[in-house]
Amino acid sequence: MEWSQEYNILFAFITSLLTSALSIPTIITVAKMKHLFDEPNPRKLHQNNIPTLGGLAILFGFFFSMSFWTNFAYCWHLQYVVTACIVIAVIGIKDDIVGLSPLKKAIGQLVAAIILVVWGDIRISSWFGIFGVIELPFLISVVFSIFTVLVIINAFNLIDGIDGLAATIGIISSLAYGIYFYFFDPNFQHSILAVALSGALLGFLYFNKSPAKIFMGDTGSMLIGLIMSMLAIEFINTNTHPSSHLYFRSYSAPTLAMSIIFLPLFDVIRVFSIRMFKGSSPFKPDKNHLHHLLLNIGYSHMKATAILALFSVFLIGVAFAMHRRGNYWIGLTLLLLSLLFTWWLYYRSKKKLAQHKM
Repeated sequence: MEWSQEYNILFAFITSLLTSALSIPTIITVAKMKHLFDEPNPRKLHQNNIPTLGGLAILFGFFFSMSFWTNFAYCWHLQYVVTACIVIAVIGIKDDIVGLSPLKKAIGQLVAAIILVVWGDIRISSWFGIFGVIELPFLISVVFSIFTVLVIINAFNLIDGIDGLAATIGIISSLAYGIYFYFFDPNFQHSILAVALSGALLGFLYFNKSPAKIFMGDTGSMLIGLIMSMLAIEFINTNTHPSSHLYFRSYSAPTLAMSIIFLPLFDVIRVFSIRMFKGSSPFKPDKNHLHHLLLNIGYSHMKATAILALFSVFLIGVAFAMHRRGNYWIGLTLLLLSLLFTWWLYYRSKKKLAQHKM
């Protein structure tokens, strides 16, 4: 049946939403039968055994919708996106079920990133004049792109700390990319991918809101990060190679692309910096994330998620409103706003602690 690819965007969203939502009850049942739970411990925030395989529902929804509604002839690198997603899913499922060492997990992420960048040729080839650099040499482009993919994967992996947060931020970010590609991708393929992810996350979110019936686990959070990294790089690339259909071309593309996922990026860099400053491993778990600060103030999981979601939307809005100001001004503004927000959280958290001691 032939119709405009434009309609496939809506169908992709509905398909992934239904696939994800309808598969979760079965996954919960199987997880309970096989005792596949995330069990409470001193560093976990939940008090009950919760199934951890929600990432499978996200994977099912995204894969089924992408396979059905995208046209691989328009987007040849999709086969490598699928392959990279499978690698992430394999290490994620193993980590969710039996546990995986940080080294093995990092190796799996690296393999997925290499597939995406080297074979899929999804890489950042220009810095748009940042630090005086425009075109990147091929080798530097590959290395920097792999590093970018790894950072984004771990940013979403580590923000998955309270009910609904990773899914909500993922929905906001994927819809933002989807809207952008709707206007600036002539074949709508990347828009279909973005809304397919948002639909799968929305179907999952219904079961992940407090009190959560299921967690997405590393399978889900790393999958979100991998797809977001691909969308972010493709966002930059649509501005690197202008053509007649692009009536919007911004030399601020790198910071605009990152603004859509700025909150998890800022949080992971901030937390890693704190850990290294204290002499600890950057991968050692702690409770210094932004969502932990909100919980310390006294907000519930859903209120903390809502606050961070609104702040993420605010950052995206500020960045796009400033798109003509250039990378430096946008990046500096987003950083200052995030630091101010973090200071406010620390101030409120310390004030709350002082009140309890009185």
